[in-house]
Amino acid sequence: MRNTMEVIELKKLHKTYEGIVPVQAVKGVDLLFGKGEFTAIVGPSGCGKTTLLNMIGGLDAPTEGQVLIEDQDISALSPAELVDFRLWNIGFVFQSYNLIPVLTVKENIAFIMELQGRNHKEINDRVAYLLDVLGMKDKMNIRPRYLSGGQQQRVAVARALASSPKFVLADEPTANLDSQSTENLLELMETMNRTEDITFLFSTHDQRVMDKAHRIVTLEDGKVVRDGKQEKVE
Repeated sequence: MRNTMEVIELKKLHKTYEGIVPVQAVKGVDLLFGKGEFTAIVGPSGCGKTTLLNMIGGLDAPTEGQVLIEDQDISALSPAELVDFRLWNIGFVFQSYNLIPVLTVKENIAFIMELQGRNHKEINDRVAYLLDVLGMKDKMNIRPRYLSGGQQQRVAVARALASSPKFVLADEPTANLDSQSTENLLELMETMNRTEDITFLFSTHDQRVMDKAHRIVTLEDGKVVRDGKQEKVE
C-alpha cells in the first residue's frame, strides 16, 4: 500500500511581485501533499499555478509563509544548500524546456545523473529506457535546436525523470504534444508514480492530464477554491 505520509506542506503561502502596481500572485495558500500523489493544479491563466510550483521547488521565494518538504523549511536553506536539495530530490519540467543547447538529447537527459556522480552503466541504461519509451532513440545524438517543440518537451520530461527524484514539478508538460505523445508521456509518469513512488504535481490546462490525476486542486486569483480527490485506477 502506498505511503500517504505528508511530504509537502504549504503554510499561509503568499507571493507578491513588486512594481508600480504590486501583483499578488498567490494569496494565503494552505495545502498538504502526500508521498506518491499524482496531482493536477488547475485554473485560468494568471491564477498562480506556475508561481506556486516555483515556490515549492525553491525557484521563487514566498513573500510570506512557508514551504516545508519532509519537515524542512526550504526557504531557510542557503543558495548552495538549495541547489543540492533540488539536485537530489526534485525533477523539473518547464514550459520553456530549459534544455542545454550545446548538449545532445542523450547528454541533456543524463545531465542530472552525471552531477550526482552515478556510474556510466546506470546512466546509459536509464537514458536508453526513457528514450525508448518516448520514441526518441533516433534523436539521441541531436542537439535541441534541431528538434520540434514537442520533441524538446519529451526530452525535458525524460531529464526530469532520469534521476528518479522524490518529486516532479511539471509546468504544462503536455502543452506542445500531440495526442499519442501525450498518452505515452502520461503512461510513463503513471508508471514512475506507481513503481518508484515519485510524487507528481502538474500545473495544467489539459483535460487529458486532469483525467489521469488522482487529485485536482483548483486556483482562482491566487487562492485555492476547490481541492478534490479522484478515484485511482490501479
